[in-house]
Amino acid sequence: MAYRRVVLSSALAAAAAPLLSPGLARAQSRSTLKFIPQSDLALLDPVQTTGLVTRNHGAMVFDTLYGLDARFAPQPQMAAGHVVENDGKTWTITLRDGLTFHDGTPVRARDVVASIERWCRIDALGQTLRATADEIAAISDKALRFRLKRPFPQLPFALGKSSSVCFIMPERLARTDISVQVTEMVGSGPFRFLAQERMAGQRAVYEKFAGYVPRNEPPSFFAGGKVAKVDRVEWHTIPDASTAAAALQSGEMDWWEQPIPDLLPALRRARGVTVAVKDRGGYLGMIRFNHLHPPFDNPAIRRAFLAGVDQADYMTATMGTDRSLWQDKVGFFTPGSTVANDAGMEALTSPRSLDRVKRALEEAGYKGEKVVFIVPTDLPALNAMSEIAADMFRRTGVNLDYQALDWGTVLPRLSNRQTPDRGGWSVWCNYLPGVVAVNPTAHSWIRGMGLRGPVGWPESARMEALRDTFLETSDAAEQLRLAREMQLQAFQDIPYIPTGFYYQPTAFRANIRNIVEAFPVFWGAEKG
Repeated sequence: MAYRRVVLSSALAAAAAPLLSPGLARAQSRSTLKFIPQSDLALLDPVQTTGLVTRNHGAMVFDTLYGLDARFAPQPQMAAGHVVENDGKTWTITLRDGLTFHDGTPVRARDVVASIERWCRIDALGQTLRATADEIAAISDKALRFRLKRPFPQLPFALGKSSSVCFIMPERLARTDISVQVTEMVGSGPFRFLAQERMAGQRAVYEKFAGYVPRNEPPSFFAGGKVAKVDRVEWHTIPDASTAAAALQSGEMDWWEQPIPDLLPALRRARGVTVAVKDRGGYLGMIRFNHLHPPFDNPAIRRAFLAGVDQADYMTATMGTDRSLWQDKVGFFTPGSTVANDAGMEALTSPRSLDRVKRALEEAGYKGEKVVFIVPTDLPALNAMSEIAADMFRRTGVNLDYQALDWGTVLPRLSNRQTPDRGGWSVWCNYLPGVVAVNPTAHSWIRGMGLRGPVGWPESARMEALRDTFLETSDAAEQLRLAREMQLQAFQDIPYIPTGFYYQPTAFRANIRNIVEAFPVFWGAEKG
């Protein structure tokens, strides 16, 4: 099952020649940072979608009440602080002074409340928080209060986590139904979105927001002082990897978010280019099934493929042979986290066998139903994992409909709950930030919430009960015990099949300094 990588020819040798349009090759200001994102910014609303490109966009434009620091601990962000009373059932949060939206209006507590309410309608942890709250209300322009049915000690973590983020927007925008995309980008973050300069499929532009009042602390992951030190950030969509690499080497571009592994050695040798891992949270790969429709509504059919997944194949395809960049033998929690464990791991570490998969499929009752596999070809990591999974499906007799699409087409389609023949889907490969899976509190992809959960919609009453119990304890030993039980349950339910863990290096010009150790954020970065 080993995957033969297609190594790109050395297009870098031609890097001195301009490869982009004349408009992109113009002389750039020292205060303009030109960035190549992992894919085009197809959707703007960072609450409506969990897409990481949109999350990164949202982090520039909007701010949050709390933010996770480099230890993944929540810290106040827009919040000046909070007071907890009534045995943990009443939280009063006060806003910092000077918070202003990009349209010049002050940030008020009712803006925050409306934003939280909208986020709670779509986020898995937000739904748990809302079900626990009797009331979330503004008690003044500067303060809001949570009245809870029972203690919810994870409240700052919920409001500050860095995936499916609770971004704060003006009340008039936050009142938009969650089924409708917010397209007017008015936040209170360190950068303003310049809608008039956006070119779909090509470019998104941001400028420093002069009215932003940063915190005094140094930046730390998603927390601390978000000081914009460049006047303008331009995102340029360049799907072709060799073109992106050449643009970076020539200096036409300043920063490439996700260089593909084949080009990393050449980029490391290139003069004026730095390659580094900035997001130490890493990424967890997965094969995600649609649990609503045949054949993957049958857990026995989902389990059948466990014997055919060799995580080393997936990680080699995704990140190459440099073992410092990936790990196999990985379960449902982030390696190195306090809840990572080996419960049930023999399902992924025992000898691999496609014959076992074929027998298990026959015993489970697979009858040749068509499997629609949607693949975003412009996201290299997902494209590479998809090639490996598709090979397994074909070699085990699956009736596979492999649909190679761009990310802008895949992302909205994932929300389609119809059968595959009516525009839905059966399976896709995904990755999630490792910070999501450092504990079960925010790990919505392992949960069994059904239609209330993330795309794929697995349902498991047992998993939900274990997770609720986890929320109620702060004892580390009990949390680990529960995490082991959850992993064992996941190997029964198969919300997804883990395909390994990896770090994604980023590449940037050597004159770009002080990039924050995080996913791509632009505060703190300086251009020399």
